[in-house]
Amino acid sequence: MLKLFKKGGKTGFTLIELLVVIAIIGILASVVLASLNSARRKSRDARRLADVKQLQVALELYFDANSGDYPGLLSALIGATACGSSSCIPVVPKPPSGSGQTDYAYSSFGSSATDCSSYHLGAELEEASNPALTSDVGAGASALTLCTGSAADFHGDAADCSGTTAAGTDTCYDLKP
Repeated sequence: MLKLFKKGGKTGFTLIELLVVIAIIGILASVVLASLNSARRKSRDARRLADVKQLQVALELYFDANSGDYPGLLSALIGATACGSSSCIPVVPKPPSGSGQTDYAYSSFGSSATDCSSYHLGAELEEASNPALTSDVGAGASALTLCTGSAADFHGDAADCSGTTAAGTDTCYDLKP
């Protein structure tokens, strides 16, 4: 319990007592901030996973509306006639800041450059311990031919969804149809 001292009729706390209280408040604040940073990373990862699922649905809509072909680029999902008489998706989502990834990784491929019968979609997560990483495809680059206009395929076990070989830490969540 803090004791008040009297000096000349005035009461107050000692300098040591004030410094101890300030130190305790500082420690508590740092613990709260560390917890908030972890929660922020997890929330950004949840958004990335939701975006990838949304893109996957839009890709399937495009596939159904375009004679069994996937687009060469994700930007083809937008447009008045991308999915028949409407757009497949209002806007292609961008990953939230944090991982450094500026766009979601996407490659389309098939038996020829014009037969886009498959795709590879990925998002770089911040938490390597995310349970979603245990259920992703984790696929290497496809042996099929890249579609015209498509980006080069990536390795699903790469650290950042841009490498062509597996890395020590897999933070790339990837899907195929």
